[in-house]
Amino acid sequence: MVSGTRGGDVDLECRHLVKRFGDFAAVDDVSFTVAEGSFFSILGPSGCGKTTLLRMIAGFQHPDEGDIQIKGQSIVATPPNRRPVNMVFQHLALFPMMNVADNIAYGLKRRGTPRGEIAPKVQAVLERVGLPDAGPMRVDQLSGGQKQRIAIARCLVLDPALLLLDEPLGALDLKLRERLKVELKELQSEVGTTFAYITHDQSEALVMSDHVAVMNEGRFVQVGTPQELYFNPKTAFVAGFVGDSNRWRGRVEDADAGGVRVITADKLSLLGTLAGGVGLARGDAVEVFVRPESILFGRTPERLGAIDNRIRGRVESVLFDGANSRLLVRHAASGHEIVAALPQTGKFADLGRGQEVHLGWNSDQAKVFAAGDDAAGATEV
Repeated sequence: MVSGTRGGDVDLECRHLVKRFGDFAAVDDVSFTVAEGSFFSILGPSGCGKTTLLRMIAGFQHPDEGDIQIKGQSIVATPPNRRPVNMVFQHLALFPMMNVADNIAYGLKRRGTPRGEIAPKVQAVLERVGLPDAGPMRVDQLSGGQKQRIAIARCLVLDPALLLLDEPLGALDLKLRERLKVELKELQSEVGTTFAYITHDQSEALVMSDHVAVMNEGRFVQVGTPQELYFNPKTAFVAGFVGDSNRWRGRVEDADAGGVRVITADKLSLLGTLAGGVGLARGDAVEVFVRPESILFGRTPERLGAIDNRIRGRVESVLFDGANSRLLVRHAASGHEIVAALPQTGKFADLGRGQEVHLGWNSDQAKVFAAGDDAAGATEV
């Protein structure tokens, strides 16, 4: 079972979950555990089944097969309002006619908490989320980041074992979203509550999570730390979905223990490293992935030094975006477009369209997968 454990305790365990809509399996035999106090994200494209999975955990949908346990107790037969979980929705769903304190107190009142206990609980949770003086404020007086914290506070005041977050940053503008990614991770670390977060945004998942499950077509394709997913993808789908990559299709010319020579569809000969644990033989169809930041370049081939793969091309475009700037180069022989990360040293500031450059990367930076290995069985977390 792929485990996002920090210690030994598990807050959430899902066993062989299946949810069908007619003949379509939205969630198809998914098993995983989430450790107490961890930040666990489910990352995948729209329609992959991640929202259906979260709704089953919350109790809004019932699985056709499988079990869901929280702290070792099955909750499949427990109605949503009795499950020790709370959900933060994409649009936060704060009540505009109530002030902050009343928003947070709403769940306590519905639960029947004694009146004298409500105000102290509300104040305590406001302090936990770093907004001790916000109680009297109206919702429309809050910034986007403050609204996010209040939505979380409204859930935390009920002492859930697990907080479910359904793309809560999706409706925010880019700059605020970037800031709140950091704030949300810091908040989770401070309050210590287990977070299960779903998103289609790889940056959110990589920045905030202790462990990430990449989901596609109803199944978990790979689960691991953000670093494991980025540097050691197990399938072509993960390599292409997590981070940016250059991609070539081709066939194996030669293969040994871990090393593969590939002749691409545009007649390039590339050396790469076998990934995904699948043996390859001469003639097998494969895909090769190389990260833009793994590509070195220079104005002459000598500048690259000793390197396994070399390509000559012409600059198509220079995309300046600060630290994320990119150089687009078109391979001279095939016309294949290659993206390389542009160093921010100013050394290549005069590069322009049409100039010749030489690109290169070593074989351990080129991940080779058998073509069509995107589908994977349920991986246990």
